[in-house]
Amino acid sequence: MTTTQPDVAPNGQAQSFLSRDVHHLFIDGQRFPAASGETLTTTNPSTGEVLARFAAGGPSDVDRAVLAARNAFNGPWSTWTPYERQALITRIAQVLDEKFEELIQIEAMDMGAPLTRLRNSKPALMKMLSFFASQATSISGETLMNGIPGNVTTMTLKAPVGVIGGIIPWNGPLNSQFWIIGAVLASGCTAVLKPASEASLSVLRVAEILLEAGTPAGVVNVVTGSGSSAGHALAAHPDVDRIAFTGSTDTGRRIIEASTVNIKKLQLELGGKSADIICADADLDKAVPGATMGVFANSGQICFAGTRVLVQRPIVEEFTKRLLQFMDTLRVGNSLDDNATMGPVISKNQLDSVLSYIDIGRNEGAELLRGGQRLGGDFENGYFMQPSVFGGVTNEMRIAREEIFGPVLSIMPFDDVDEAIAIANDSEYGLGGAVWSENLSTALRVVHGVHTGTMWVNCYGYIDPLVGFSGTKLSGYGSKGTAAHMDNYLYTKSVYLQL
Repeated sequence: MTTTQPDVAPNGQAQSFLSRDVHHLFIDGQRFPAASGETLTTTNPSTGEVLARFAAGGPSDVDRAVLAARNAFNGPWSTWTPYERQALITRIAQVLDEKFEELIQIEAMDMGAPLTRLRNSKPALMKMLSFFASQATSISGETLMNGIPGNVTTMTLKAPVGVIGGIIPWNGPLNSQFWIIGAVLASGCTAVLKPASEASLSVLRVAEILLEAGTPAGVVNVVTGSGSSAGHALAAHPDVDRIAFTGSTDTGRRIIEASTVNIKKLQLELGGKSADIICADADLDKAVPGATMGVFANSGQICFAGTRVLVQRPIVEEFTKRLLQFMDTLRVGNSLDDNATMGPVISKNQLDSVLSYIDIGRNEGAELLRGGQRLGGDFENGYFMQPSVFGGVTNEMRIAREEIFGPVLSIMPFDDVDEAIAIANDSEYGLGGAVWSENLSTALRVVHGVHTGTMWVNCYGYIDPLVGFSGTKLSGYGSKGTAAHMDNYLYTKSVYLQL
């Protein structure tokens, strides 16, 4: 691992946005301060310095945003044809393409992901928008046979459910928000978005860009603030029809409780503790970098990170040696450094939490093979941590059972495939997982045996909306991607037509 801390600064467009005195709520196409007048601050995790102030929205602000979304849903937006909504999404994609560098500069400074990683995320964003543009013209019902006497025609129609409450995570808000926005625009719904208080700025900027691209006022609204105030008010609001949430399992439980006010349907992507299984016949030239970056990408702040790396016993020593060698090529640096492959974690609280797991792992008897320290020197004011590896980990240890959400990888030996499947399934989570093997029969045996929402074979972390991904067990429910994604934004209406 190398470190770098060059002189870096955002470009002019990003700086113009960041220099605003306060970033206000975005409701009905306009910027408003919070009703309370209160603000919160967001910190640049690369420097520890305050980056910006934004409105601390509360329940009354959520009421205002939901009313704007409801009025937009009932207004002219409801008359837009599928082709018009498709054209809008295509237009938005073009504008985002033009403004992408500005957006990733804002994102890098707000949540700490390196520019290199954010630039590489552009194709995924464009694919997502293309997918939702196609979904706008693919919504359909059915004509059904029936057993009713007389000349009765029966059919089903699909219709937008109404107002969507979208609660967006801090570990990648720029792209994450479009899982909601894309479906809202394709279906004809409207939305109130509540970004994470740790990283709200790219969501606010995108809302402005959507308006510039021709999205009607009120279709997409943004209320910033704390989860306990604005987030809870949105989840519990009686005039919000559905909630889409990505975040921790504990917060997911609270959203489920709040949603009982009007029995909202939920789309939940929650925590994970995914197993990445390396079989003895794996191609280590591919498996080592794949498994390593399956954890250290985004500084370990990915819900489906493969933090439990299960390695078949005959190759544990060789795999570990190669993994540590590969880690020497990682470059930790300021998020605006074009040469950095890893940035900081999001906040001081998150850094302290991750570091606490280093102590937990040691106390439980795991061997710390690399890392485990906060970076000092030029990095002492930021929230940088050495990428860390534990060896000799067993599945009973807390570092193997609890979601750390940081750059901490655990190597866990296994003897045969049945044992690997059993270890992988011995978790309350079921979000992601992978297997590396040159034997297709072995790989498919693992794919079918592991109880998880998404599996990768000889790769890690690919996501395509045409294929989708989802979770099971305490990792949530409701698909992202495929036509099933749209089911969260539509309801089915049965029609009986007497001729």
